[in-house]
Formats: sequence, C-alpha cells, structure tokens
Amino acid sequence: MSDTQSYLDMQLLRFTTAGSVDDGKSTLIGRLLFDSKSIFEDQMESVESSSSKRGLDHVDLALFTDGLKDEREQGITIDVAYRYFATPKRKFIIADTPGHIQYTRNMVTGASTANLALILVDARKGVIEQTCRHSFIASLLQIPHLVVCINKMDLVDYAEEAYQKVVSEFEDFASKLEVPDIRFVPISALHGDNVVNRSENMPWYHGETLLHTLETIHISSDLDHVNVRFPVQTVIRPHSDEYHDYRGYAGRIAGGIMKPGDEVVVLPSGFNSQIKSIDTFEGPVKEAFAPMSVTITLEDDIDVSRGDMIVRPNNQPQVTQDIDVMLCWLNNKGPQPRAKYLVQHTTNEARCMIKEILYKVDINSLHRIEDDKEISMNDIVRVRLRTPNPFFVDEYAENRHTGSLILIDEGTHETVAAGMVKF
Repeated sequence: MSDTQSYLDMQLLRFTTAGSVDDGKSTLIGRLLFDSKSIFEDQMESVESSSSKRGLDHVDLALFTDGLKDEREQGITIDVAYRYFATPKRKFIIADTPGHIQYTRNMVTGASTANLALILVDARKGVIEQTCRHSFIASLLQIPHLVVCINKMDLVDYAEEAYQKVVSEFEDFASKLEVPDIRFVPISALHGDNVVNRSENMPWYHGETLLHTLETIHISSDLDHVNVRFPVQTVIRPHSDEYHDYRGYAGRIAGGIMKPGDEVVVLPSGFNSQIKSIDTFEGPVKEAFAPMSVTITLEDDIDVSRGDMIVRPNNQPQVTQDIDVMLCWLNNKGPQPRAKYLVQHTTNEARCMIKEILYKVDINSLHRIEDDKEISMNDIVRVRLRTPNPFFVDEYAENRHTGSLILIDEGTHETVAAGMVKF
C-alpha cells in the first residue's frame, strides 16, 4: 500500500472543544498544532509577529485559532472554527466553539458530528456553571467520549490535590449525565505539560497525554452497526446501452451492515425484496456498513424514490407523524403558536407544525421548566412535531443520523432549530 493510500485510509476523529471564556481553549488547540508540528512556516511567522507587537516575550499560541478579525480584536471566540491536523496515527477535525451562554447554538452546531468532546476546566476555579452547561450539551448530543482537561496546573504548582478536587467535583455532577466514557488529564496548555509531551512537573500522574488519548481512543464501535438504515438519496438510471436495465438507489448508510442477498423492506410502501448488488465508485462490494456511500440494487422492480428508507423486515424504525424532539432553538425569533416549518430528516423533507411545547430545560441545573413555554434563541426545549406523512425515526441515543432533524423557515430558508428525537 502506498503512503498516500495509507494516509487516506487513516481514521478520522472529530472532536469539539468547550470551556469558559478564559479557560485556554485556543491556547490548547494552538499547543496541539504546534507540538504535533501541524503549523506552516508562514503561520508561525505571522503569529510570532503578532505576539511581539503585543509586547509578549513568548509566542501566543491562541493566535493560531483566533481566525476572525472580530475575534482577534476582542480576544474571544465568537463562531465555530474548524481546524484540521494529522499525526502519523490519525486525522483530526477540531470544532473550536465559543464559551459564552449566548453562543449555545454554536456549540450545538460544532458538537453535533463529534466523536469526542474536550471540556476545559481551570484548575483554580474548578467546575463552574459553564462546565456543567457544556457537559450537559455533550451528553444531550450523545457524544460518547468526554475528556476533561484540567488546565493551568502551572498556576496551582502542579499539585495533585488541586487536580483530584476538580475530578471529584466533576464526577459528582457527571452522575446525572449519559456519557459512557469520561477521562481526566491534568495539563498546562501554556507550557505544554501533558498535551503532546509527558510532563515532568506531574510525576504523580500516570495516565496518557492528551494527544495519545486522541490518537488511541476507540471510536469504531460508536457507529450503529446493528440496525440497518439506508435513506435513499437519489435513484440512478444511467440510460446507456451498457447499463440499459440498471436501477440503483444511492445514499449513505446510516446504520447496520448490508450484504447482497439480505432480505429488506422499503418504507413507507412496505414492499419486500432482496439486495441484488452493492456498488461503490471503486466497484461492487460484498459488504457495506455505516457511514459508507453506496448504490444498492434490488432483485425486484419496485417503486423506490428519494426520502424512502431501506431497512430489515424484522428491525424497523418507528414510523410516526408525531415526533417528540429535544430542540435547540437557533433563531433570533422564537416560534409562533402552531407555526409551520419545513422539517429535514435524513433525505426526507416535509412541512411540519410545532404541535405542543412540553417543557424547557434549564441547562445549568438540568431541571425542567414546565410553566414557561416562551422559546428564544439558545433555548433547549422538548416539543412534539406533527408531520403530514409518517417519518421513519430512531431515538437519537440509538442512531445520531436517523434520530436528528432540522427545522427550516419556509419564508427565509433559515435553519431555525436542530432537534434530537426522544421517545
């Protein structure tokens, strides 16, 4: 295998970073990029120049990530910034999200596709309100791995007691969350302790460095390989002499493993058939699984179109016109009573109505607020949607693809909310 091919085949880890405004997220990402040698020379020269203009006697690593002019001037992150880097073991996409409460929606956007969340905690301040909020959102979005980076250990003299105190505080709070894997790393992003290189200042810490954790954490089993879900994106009819009778259904597998010969059923029609072949750009394959993009042909000539879903006869999603979802409201203007929107779910799109607002969530205490039904931007709220035709949905906890949807304003075409299906 060529070096290029092995590089392309490397596994991709998407992770999001979250923390309070001054917890050092940008510095940590800058340190990861700098110490893993993922920074270009011209970037380095630009940041060195900016650091010296500010009168600093060291390179301000945070400047590597503060890409927007407004961010650089204010010294804060205000939008989701995506950074890409790679090591010999894995490729990474970082979603650097803002820490302020008024940017909750930005964090939801950045975290929605993440395998892992980095939660930064200042070793001096411990677990604060924003730590709880960010951890709750990570839990709500079913991010399976949390790495709590206890930063600024240099400012507490690298004391183990300070680290253990934060670990204890976080574990108390995390008992309310649905996160299967939580790890803790004591770091100093400014000095590089335990980020890429092991710290000599904390001999009491015997765990892995942050980068080693990111490179080795097991994410293959995070996908749903049990429940077959294939939303049809388009129907392929080549109309050429060579493929005169070819009729394929193209899309991205959202769950399960599919093989030629498998019995399947097409929703909503309920017609049964068998998989005849599974084709890819490189040619036919004997097996396909999430998240591969493939074209499937069936043994029977049945009516299948965009928005339909191919599943197993004995393992089907819930088919319903009333969908309970946890919504994060993204728009400045809240929903009007019984307002109508477009709902987009996998490859299916239809009109819908917010039939009922069940409760809002206080994202600091996790309590339900049942007497306040006014929704404004950044609110997280449980609602019941009504669609004219049945949708094929799974609970978000089971499948993040078939369990998520977005609401779109028909007039402006803005995305007004992102939702997670809850039964």
